[in-house]
Amino acid sequence: MASTVFFTGMNSRSLANNKCAKVARLCDALRLKKIIKRNDLAAVKLHFGEYGNDTHINPIFARVAVDKIKAAGGKPFLTDTTTLYSGTRHNAVDHLNTAYLHGFTPETAGAPVIIADGLYGEEDVLVRINGKHFKDVRIAAAIRRAPAMVVLSHFKGHEMAGFGGAIKNLAMGGASVAGKQDQHGRHVQIDPSLCIGCGRCVKVCPQKALTLVDGKSRVDVERCVGCFECITVCPVKPNKAISIDWSAEMVPFMERLTEYAYGVVKGRQKHICYINFVLNVTPDCDCVGWSDMPLVPDIGILASTDPVALDQACFDLVNKAPALDPKIAAAGTDKFTARWPHTQGQVQLSYGEAIGLGSRQYTLEKI
Repeated sequence: MASTVFFTGMNSRSLANNKCAKVARLCDALRLKKIIKRNDLAAVKLHFGEYGNDTHINPIFARVAVDKIKAAGGKPFLTDTTTLYSGTRHNAVDHLNTAYLHGFTPETAGAPVIIADGLYGEEDVLVRINGKHFKDVRIAAAIRRAPAMVVLSHFKGHEMAGFGGAIKNLAMGGASVAGKQDQHGRHVQIDPSLCIGCGRCVKVCPQKALTLVDGKSRVDVERCVGCFECITVCPVKPNKAISIDWSAEMVPFMERLTEYAYGVVKGRQKHICYINFVLNVTPDCDCVGWSDMPLVPDIGILASTDPVALDQACFDLVNKAPALDPKIAAAGTDKFTARWPHTQGQVQLSYGEAIGLGSRQYTLEKI
């Protein structure tokens, strides 16, 4: 059965039709009063952006959702989880400081910020899903315990997932550190013939699993947790010196990720809704400390109560849009695979439908 996906484009010639007004209309279309009961604590799940990234969701858009939740009788809080990799969000204190630097303060966004999995990412709740890869998944405590949730996602590319939208936001963003480790599941491998011994991977490894030996990087597979931050910083091109076995690992990784998304919502689908911002569709996740040139022009903002239908609609719109990079336009495949050829992004859509997370069939309703 097709799910409804609400859509608003980017054209605007009046105060009543600016982006904040568009977000407000999408919230109204979602009928928050049916999703959020009076006095419910409502998690506003988003990504505050790694320090240096400037294409994360604008906090004034979060404020619109917050105000609409309050009008529906809910008590909203902004939330995300600590990261598996090192950086400016690796623990709750650093994460809060980064959120505040990016404008996600109670004064601007209208709600407090709570890091959902505790000081060091250790606070989680086991959720039984009986999936192909997991019987139980580890979901961040504050996210799982909140009676209602509004998920705000920046739809963009991702070096591992191909693209990230609502499903990715639920899965990695909704898991504790142990849950993130479950999803990644593999250690990296290093090609000594390509390694230039720059040491960048050693500096960023949060587990001290990498060392330089005789001018080459080496990995301690017992310590590696598979966060893959080392792959991100490796400067060797076109083929990085650090990798995983993409051909064997990519589909299982995407399935594990999707099972975690299902674990976040299981049993409470009627109390969760989603808004995707298809703006600044960068090739990388907001986890990186920069913002690259977008793959396509800004497309619009979409909303649904079905995360699979929503991500499918966003995926389709991006691939119908003109590519800003001639190399991507000439690739003859979807834009995310063209940018990250080793990825299998559509698995999160097909597997999500297969396990009951949502439907790939949708009707697009313009508002």
